[in-house]
Amino acid sequence: MSDLIERYLSVWNEDDPAARRTKLAEHWAEDVTLVDPLVQVKGRDAIEATIAGVREQFPGLVFTPVGTVDAHHDVARFRWGLGPADAEPLAIGFDVVTLDAEGRIASVVGFFDKLPV
Repeated sequence: MSDLIERYLSVWNEDDPAARRTKLAEHWAEDVTLVDPLVQVKGRDAIEATIAGVREQFPGLVFTPVGTVDAHHDVARFRWGLGPADAEPLAIGFDVVTLDAEGRIASVVGFFDKLPV
Protein backbone atom coordinates (compact mmCIF):
# COMPACT_ATOMS: atom_id res chain seq x y z
CA MET A 1 0.00 0.00 0.00
CA SER A 2 2.92 2.38 0.52
CA ASP A 3 3.61 2.28 -3.24
CA LEU A 4 -0.04 3.04 -3.89
CA ILE A 5 0.10 6.09 -1.65
CA GLU A 6 3.24 7.32 -3.40
CA ARG A 7 1.42 7.00 -6.74
CA TYR A 8 -1.64 8.70 -5.23
CA LEU A 9 0.40 11.68 -4.04
CA SER A 10 2.30 11.85 -7.36
CA VAL A 11 -1.00 12.55 -9.12
CA TRP A 12 -1.69 15.46 -6.74
CA ASN A 13 1.85 16.77 -7.36
CA GLU A 14 1.70 16.50 -11.16
CA ASP A 15 1.58 19.93 -12.83
CA ASP A 16 1.28 18.62 -16.41
CA PRO A 17 -2.42 17.91 -17.18
CA ALA A 18 -1.64 15.21 -19.78
CA ALA A 19 0.72 13.37 -17.42
CA ARG A 20 -1.81 13.70 -14.62
CA ARG A 21 -4.59 12.19 -16.78
CA THR A 22 -2.25 9.31 -17.71
CA LYS A 23 -1.55 8.58 -14.04
CA LEU A 24 -5.25 8.78 -13.22
CA ALA A 25 -6.11 6.33 -16.02
CA GLU A 26 -3.44 3.90 -14.83
CA HIS A 27 -4.11 3.87 -11.09
CA TRP A 28 -7.64 5.21 -10.52
CA ALA A 29 -10.94 3.50 -11.37
CA GLU A 30 -13.03 5.21 -14.05
CA ASP A 31 -15.90 5.87 -11.63
CA VAL A 32 -13.68 6.82 -8.65
CA THR A 33 -15.20 9.07 -5.99
CA LEU A 34 -13.55 11.77 -3.89
CA VAL A 35 -15.25 13.30 -0.86
CA ASP A 36 -13.65 15.76 1.54
CA PRO A 37 -14.87 18.88 3.38
CA LEU A 38 -14.50 21.01 0.23
CA VAL A 39 -15.55 18.75 -2.64
CA GLN A 40 -17.63 15.75 -3.62
CA VAL A 41 -16.87 14.49 -7.14
CA LYS A 42 -17.13 11.31 -9.19
CA GLY A 43 -15.06 10.14 -12.15
CA ARG A 44 -11.52 10.70 -13.34
CA ASP A 45 -12.38 13.89 -15.23
CA ALA A 46 -13.89 15.49 -12.13
CA ILE A 47 -10.92 14.38 -10.01
CA GLU A 48 -8.50 15.77 -12.60
CA ALA A 49 -10.34 19.11 -12.56
CA THR A 50 -10.22 19.15 -8.76
CA ILE A 51 -6.49 18.46 -8.71
CA ALA A 52 -5.90 21.10 -11.40
CA GLY A 53 -7.68 23.61 -9.18
CA VAL A 54 -5.54 22.68 -6.19
CA ARG A 55 -2.34 22.95 -8.25
CA GLU A 56 -3.46 26.39 -9.47
CA GLN A 57 -4.39 27.56 -5.98
CA PHE A 58 -1.17 26.32 -4.37
CA PRO A 59 1.62 26.66 -6.98
CA GLY A 60 4.99 25.36 -5.91
CA LEU A 61 3.64 23.40 -2.94
CA VAL A 62 3.93 19.61 -2.80
CA PHE A 63 2.03 16.80 -1.14
CA THR A 64 4.16 14.50 1.01
CA PRO A 65 3.37 11.51 3.22
CA VAL A 66 3.14 12.23 6.95
CA GLY A 67 3.71 9.14 9.06
CA THR A 68 3.03 5.60 7.95
CA VAL A 69 0.27 3.93 5.97
CA ASP A 70 -2.18 1.74 7.89
CA ALA A 71 -3.91 -0.79 5.64
CA HIS A 72 -5.90 -3.99 5.60
CA HIS A 73 -7.77 -5.82 2.86
CA ASP A 74 -8.50 -3.20 0.18
CA VAL A 75 -8.49 -0.12 2.45
CA ALA A 76 -5.67 2.22 3.48
CA ARG A 77 -5.56 5.27 5.69
CA PHE A 78 -2.72 7.76 5.76
CA ARG A 79 -1.84 11.36 6.50
CA TRP A 80 -0.39 13.78 4.00
CA GLY A 81 1.11 17.24 4.20
CA LEU A 82 0.98 20.13 1.74
CA GLY A 83 3.74 22.70 1.82
CA PRO A 84 7.05 23.79 0.35
CA ALA A 85 9.40 20.94 -0.57
CA ASP A 86 11.69 19.95 2.34
CA ALA A 87 9.79 22.14 4.82
CA GLU A 88 7.11 21.77 7.48
CA PRO A 89 3.69 21.26 5.83
CA LEU A 90 1.30 24.22 5.92
CA ALA A 91 -1.68 21.84 5.81
CA ILE A 92 -2.10 18.25 6.96
CA GLY A 93 -4.86 15.89 5.94
CA PHE A 94 -6.01 12.34 6.53
CA ASP A 95 -7.34 10.21 3.66
CA VAL A 96 -8.96 6.80 3.49
CA VAL A 97 -8.52 5.06 0.12
CA THR A 98 -10.45 2.00 -1.03
CA LEU A 99 -9.27 -0.13 -3.95
CA ASP A 100 -11.35 -1.96 -6.54
CA ALA A 101 -10.87 -5.61 -7.58
CA GLU A 102 -8.10 -4.57 -10.04
CA GLY A 103 -6.17 -2.69 -7.34
CA ARG A 104 -7.09 0.76 -8.62
CA ILE A 105 -8.27 3.57 -6.38
CA ALA A 106 -12.08 3.33 -6.21
CA SER A 107 -12.82 5.90 -3.51
CA VAL A 108 -11.12 8.54 -1.41
CA VAL A 109 -12.59 10.06 1.74
CA GLY A 110 -10.54 12.94 3.07
CA PHE A 111 -10.37 15.00 6.24
CA PHE A 112 -8.33 18.06 7.18
CA ASP A 113 -6.31 17.91 10.39
CA LYS A 114 -4.44 21.21 10.07
CA LEU A 115 -5.13 24.16 7.79
CA PRO A 116 -3.20 27.41 7.41
CA VAL A 117 -4.63 30.36 9.29
